[in-house]
Amino acid sequence: MPQPETAMGKYIYCIIRCPEPRQFATLGIGERGDVVHTTHLKGLAAVVSDSPIAEYENTRRNMMAHTKVQEEVMREFVILPVRFGTVGLSTEAIQEQVLNGRYEELNRLLVEMEGRVELGLKAFWYEEVIFQEIVEENPPIRRLSDTLMSRSAEETYYDRIRLGEMVGAAMERKRDEDAEEILARLRPLTYKTRTNKVITDRMVLNGAFLVDQSCEAEFDEAVQKLDGQMGHRLMFKYVGLVPPYNFVNIVVHWEE
Repeated sequence: MPQPETAMGKYIYCIIRCPEPRQFATLGIGERGDVVHTTHLKGLAAVVSDSPIAEYENTRRNMMAHTKVQEEVMREFVILPVRFGTVGLSTEAIQEQVLNGRYEELNRLLVEMEGRVELGLKAFWYEEVIFQEIVEENPPIRRLSDTLMSRSAEETYYDRIRLGEMVGAAMERKRDEDAEEILARLRPLTYKTRTNKVITDRMVLNGAFLVDQSCEAEFDEAVQKLDGQMGHRLMFKYVGLVPPYNFVNIVVHWEE
């Protein structure tokens, strides 16, 4: 039996301000060789490629394809990232429901993002250093730790649980203190700051910063100073010039 044809639509990567048709070098998601291009209305444009109307799995390959298009576009334009996996039924649907229906919102966000970049900073403790600090700064923890060293695991089962709870509480306090010290240095240089959830015990800060381009060099210097002053106990991972996912994420709910 012949297979039914898959309905085709348009995959959306981002929104930009662009009155003229454009094409981009990066190929579209799905490894079909689709050309990435723009569709327009009233000076706004959606950056799209042809795509089956389907749900895209959240795989590294698909995510990278989505991000690479955005990264190429943002080298020339201010972009509003559209949520991964957004597929419009047609060019007309995108023009009417997104570019026209949300024109005021999109225009306002583009004005806000103009001349600004997202920078990311993650900070991680060096494990041996932080545990040594906690033991040295907390006499009850040090005393309990010392008493457990010469006793069996069976004999000290509940004391070890209590020690773990004490260490955990001390780490949370120290994480808050260290994160606030970092943020206090960087907040004055940013337009907006967002702190995301830490994802490991060693992570102190998972921060995103929307920075005026005129302040980017000063922000870079502030991060370098933090590394110079705190690098003996914290490892910093600094990422610059990424699509502003943490401050704009256009979600489209298609009307029937």
